[in-house]
Order: sequence, then C-alpha cells, then structure tokens
Amino acid sequence: MFDSAFWLTIGAILALLVLSGFFSGSETALTASSRAKLRAQADKGSRGAAQALRLTEDSEKLIGSVLLGNNLVNILAASLATALFTRLFGDSGVALATLVMTLLVLIFAEVLPKTYAITNPESAAARVSAPIRLVVLLLAPLVHAVRLLVQAILRLFGVRTDPYGAVLSYHEEIAGTLALGHYEGAVDKADRDRLLGALDLGHRTVEEVMLHRSQIETVNIDAPIAEIIAQCVNSSHTRLPAWKDDPENIVGVIHSRDLMRDVHRLVVDAGGDFNAVAGLDLMAVAREPYFVPETTPLDEQMRQFLHQKRHFALVIDEYGALLGLVPLEDILEEIVGDIEDEHDEDMPDPILRLPDGTIQVDGAMTIRDLNRAMDWLLPDDEANTVAGLVIHEAQMIPEAGQIFRFKGFRFEVVERAENRLTRLRIRPV
Repeated sequence: MFDSAFWLTIGAILALLVLSGFFSGSETALTASSRAKLRAQADKGSRGAAQALRLTEDSEKLIGSVLLGNNLVNILAASLATALFTRLFGDSGVALATLVMTLLVLIFAEVLPKTYAITNPESAAARVSAPIRLVVLLLAPLVHAVRLLVQAILRLFGVRTDPYGAVLSYHEEIAGTLALGHYEGAVDKADRDRLLGALDLGHRTVEEVMLHRSQIETVNIDAPIAEIIAQCVNSSHTRLPAWKDDPENIVGVIHSRDLMRDVHRLVVDAGGDFNAVAGLDLMAVAREPYFVPETTPLDEQMRQFLHQKRHFALVIDEYGALLGLVPLEDILEEIVGDIEDEHDEDMPDPILRLPDGTIQVDGAMTIRDLNRAMDWLLPDDEANTVAGLVIHEAQMIPEAGQIFRFKGFRFEVVERAENRLTRLRIRPV
C-alpha cells in the first residue's frame, strides 16, 4: 500500500499546495501593492519593483494568469488526493479527501500566504515578479482566449468592458486614501484640505473662485488725479483695474508702486509742488490688463501667473463681458486656506452658529468653503454658492421664509434682496 506511487502522490500533492500558496500570495501582493510605492522603489534601482510595476499595468491579464495557474494546481491536487484516499479507504475516501484538502488549501494555500503578502505587499510583489512574469508569458494565449470568451458572454448581456481602463483614477485613489486617513485619525483635517485642494485645482475653473465684478475695487481713469492717488494710497490692494466710460470697460491696471514713482518724480521736478501731479499721464502709468476666459482650470491659470509674473487676471465670458477678477492669492488659498497680511481688514466669521445646531451663512458663500469649514459633503457640481445650490434644487428663486430639504440638510431662506438669496440657515437633518 505504501509503495513508491503512494509517496510520489504525497509529494506531488505537497508540491501543488506550495504552488497554490505561491499563486495566492502573489495575487494578493501584486493587487494590494501601491503603484506609487513600486514606482519609488523602481526609481531607486529595484528591478523586482520595476517588473512588478509592468505586470500590474494590465491587471486583467495578470489576475487571469494567476487565477488560471491557481485553479489548475488546486484541481490537480484535489484529484490526486481523491485518488489516494479512495485507494486507502475505499468510497468513503472521497469525503475524507474533500475535508482534508479543504483544510490544507484554506490554511496553507490561502490564509497563510495571503496574510504574509498583505503585511508588506510591495516587497512581496518585487520578489515574486520574476516567476509570475514567466507564468503570465506561458499562459498568455490561454488567458487571451478566456478573456475573449468572457467579453463575448458579457456583451450578450449588454456589458462592455475596458481591460485597460483603471478602476479608479489616481485622483480618486489619493482622495479616498486621504479621506480614510482622516477618518481613522492618521491625517489632520488641515493637511487633508491642503492636499485635496492641490489635487482639485485641475478640476476647478477660475469662475468658481473669482471675485464677482460687483465686488471689485476699480479706478475711474477720468477722475481727478488727486482723487485717484488718494484712492490708490488708501486702498488695501496694490493693483487696481482702471476703467474708462463704463465700469466694465477695463483699459489698464494701476500699480500703486508705479503710480507713486511717477508722482514722486513729478513733485521733485516741480520743486515740491504737489500740483504738478496734474500733468500725470495715467495711461502711461497703467499696465496692460490681463484677461482670461471663465473656463480656465485653476492649475493652468496658476502656471500662467507664475510664467507671466502676474498677480491677478480679469475674467471674461465667451462674449468678452467682464465677469470678475481672480488673484493668484485666491488660487493659493484654495490649497493653504486663508492668507492674511497686515493690510487685510479683520472680517467676522462668515458662519454664524446658532444654539440649535443650525448655521447661518451669506448666500454668496461658496459651497467649497462651507464644506471645508463644517466638514460637510454638499455637492458643488451644479452650483458654486450656497444660494445657487438652493435655487438649483428648488428650480425657482425662493421667497424669504421658504424651507427646503435635500442632500440630507434643511435649508431656510432668511433674507432675499431682489433676485439674490442673501442669507440662509442650514441644519443637517
């Protein structure tokens, strides 16, 4: 009974269990490893990491090859065990072989190798990349045939697959990691907001962060020179757009430093007579205005600011009409939060917190700022401001006193001025 065939079968089963564990652990290591960490290791010269990185580029091909190999060795091991136990115990050996192989495969071919691989997936992936690459090459024709068959079956049910498409974009993957890290307490809220702000720049446009034209401080270039000088000196801004004939007809940008330099020159040349500033040519002092379309992404606009050495741009729509102004500082604030200097006026908290848990905000407050301040997840796809969100959901311009419930929140219109919702109260439902 215990002849050479018996021991050869036992050895073959054990070898197949080792192969099964190798396939299981390799699958876990290669799918759980971070491509960013593998890239970092590959850049440092790790050939295994570079090979693992190439393997994970086609995840469907990789997983198909590993699963095919794993199923082959598992089925073969189970068949050999069934034959062996049937020889030893007769018909009852089938049930016994099933029980024994289930325990052996579960412990030594599934749980143990996968637990080991998940503890340090990048290192494990680098070590197994060479043999797995060989397996992928050998099984490639069969895996390709299986892939075509699966796609054909799915197509019958109207499902289209993209084997080369990422399940999650890098943006979503990083954002999800940050959200999970914050939830688990490993990432600070401020750090999360800064990193997410930097990630979101490419997905947001200047229209979303611009200062509306009604809030821009401008200079009438036809006003008396003395008044313009006083306005520029007393303004909290160093650069003021200048208009002629119509407030939306911006003809230049006056920098207070350029203005004071010319004023100083004229006054000195006139022997200290300030009246000499009447001969100042403001158009010669003003710099050319910089216009950008409303659809410009924030990351591209920041690059343009740095390249052109400018600090703000005037935002226009497709018809060339002035919409607002976007400073470089406002784009940076999307990443680092509010930036204040000694000339900024102290502003009250834009969020008034009431005893019952309700907050009161200005309707012009952006949804992004509200989400950051309250750690909420109100959508900003259809509207930039809180008032815009209420109008979009209500499909009308509400009256003061009207109450709406949507997105898990209760919105109450407190004040309305003409067609603008100027004050709202919000409370989670």
